[in-house]
Amino acid sequence: MSSLVAADPHAGVAPAQASRKLIQPGWVRVMHWINAVAMIMMIMSGWQIYNASPLFDFRFSHSITLGGWLAGALLWHFAAMWLLMVNGFAYLITGLATGRLRNKLLPITPKGVAGDLKAALTFKLGHDDLSKYNYVQKLLYAGIIVVGIVIVLSGLSIWKPVQLHWLVSLFGDYDRARYVHFFCMSAIAAFLVVHVALALLVPKSLRAMIIGR
Repeated sequence: MSSLVAADPHAGVAPAQASRKLIQPGWVRVMHWINAVAMIMMIMSGWQIYNASPLFDFRFSHSITLGGWLAGALLWHFAAMWLLMVNGFAYLITGLATGRLRNKLLPITPKGVAGDLKAALTFKLGHDDLSKYNYVQKLLYAGIIVVGIVIVLSGLSIWKPVQLHWLVSLFGDYDRARYVHFFCMSAIAAFLVVHVALALLVPKSLRAMIIGR
């Protein structure tokens, strides 16, 4: 027995190795936090821009907006827009090139989503292996990538409606592009709330996004 134990170099170190398992590589962590900051800046400045010409019968509190006034909000919005576009594009290219997006987000099946959603609602969804996304996570992350693309396109059509008239026409017209932009912003804001809530419920996922392991 002692010879068998001595012959196994991994005996007794599996838990330690598991704790050192790389969950989130460095490039993912850096781009994740840049995206988070850029999204928050865009949402808060976007609320200030919205207040200058509201689509609905309400305005956002000045305490949660960024920019102070319309011109200031536009400056913040455009600065965050370029940051988000460049960083988001780099994330997509790197994710596709490394195969991470394919491995993490595919496949997505209705049966898998329904099963994991039921487990989540009954508090039976496990989080033992953070390196693998459950079907609900896959759907949410894939969906937010699509929403991110749409909000960029609708934002560009609002920003340059004459130069990018062909892009505006994809949304119907300028006013419809504004509504699409608003609802995409609402979807991203809702995603951030759920994302943060889940990170607080599963603290080790937040730790992995900070230190990688």
